[in-house]
Amino acid sequence: MSSRRTWHTTTHDWSVDVDRDHLAHIRARPDDYAPGGVLHLILEVLAYAADEAEYQGDGHASVTLGSDGVIEVSDTGRGTDTRLDDGVAVRKPVVCTKDVRFFDEQQPILLDDGHARRGMSVVAALSETLEHTNRRIDGAWTARYEHGIPVTELMPTAPTERTGTTIRFLPDASLIPTPPPTPDDVRATIAPHEFLTVSVT
Repeated sequence: MSSRRTWHTTTHDWSVDVDRDHLAHIRARPDDYAPGGVLHLILEVLAYAADEAEYQGDGHASVTLGSDGVIEVSDTGRGTDTRLDDGVAVRKPVVCTKDVRFFDEQQPILLDDGHARRGMSVVAALSETLEHTNRRIDGAWTARYEHGIPVTELMPTAPTERTGTTIRFLPDASLIPTPPPTPDDVRATIAPHEFLTVSVT
């Protein structure tokens, strides 16, 4: 049976459950890590959906703007990598730790708003709450976070016929403009992608 101590780091360090210093660093610098506020956070989530779509050759993501300020982004990818560590399910810590591909890069990849991609931890750190649900061919799991800190265990949930990842988050009130962004604002920010289609409601 495998152990997380032997798992190779590709995007996030499997050995770290929560990097509180990293999350605090982001929270102290919202203007640096979420320029443009809510729209930038949506693009950070969609970037992972685009990664999955490119890997699979195509994919779809939906963005839903709730009247309560909650934003939901769902994709049709493989679902966030989840493995068994001596029989216990462990999900790649994409929400609570830095994405080693992007966070400290001096010449970062730019998102559609022209600002640097830093990773999902930016979304989590700058959200009052975030729910991360992933559906894979071998199971489905969900957990809830507050400012990137888990407040529930990773819980198995009912599988569905399709795989994918859903991120539901409520951005910090200070990041939400008045009036809040509309579906047209989001559509105008997203550039066409070769592999990913996006619907916004």
